[in-house]
Amino acid sequence: MNTLGIRVKPDSVVFAVYDSEDKEIVNVEELKIPKALPTPEALKYVRNSILDILREYDIVKAGLRVVESNSQTLNIRRVEIEGVIQEAFASSFVSAYFCGQISTIAAKLDMRRADFKLHVDGEKSFELVESWGDHNKEQREAILTALGAQNA
Repeated sequence: MNTLGIRVKPDSVVFAVYDSEDKEIVNVEELKIPKALPTPEALKYVRNSILDILREYDIVKAGLRVVESNSQTLNIRRVEIEGVIQEAFASSFVSAYFCGQISTIAAKLDMRRADFKLHVDGEKSFELVESWGDHNKEQREAILTALGAQNA
């Protein structure tokens, strides 16, 4: 079963695909949103791209890491992109999906919230993923979200 984990940035979408049967990360990639696109077209681009990714990797379950409710720097564009991704999940063929903050993802991984942050910050290695240190913070969040999506 392939699962998808997504972490949104205002100008891109970082996604990770996890194969739960082989217990390996299949792909970690960043989908850049073209700067020339006005907001409605940029959102359409993201939606279509996510639907393509779901089909290409035959995703069964998915997860979206959403912005924290107490965030000091709320970025409207990120929230808009997250909303479009949620809609793409809802209108796709995935059997289950979740949208969650750090605490939700940590719970799906049966991990303490504090450990989640340590793994994401690279202060603590995550043994289930080869070359954990080679990934940046957003990629790590997407990977952990993909792993959590198994329990969506």
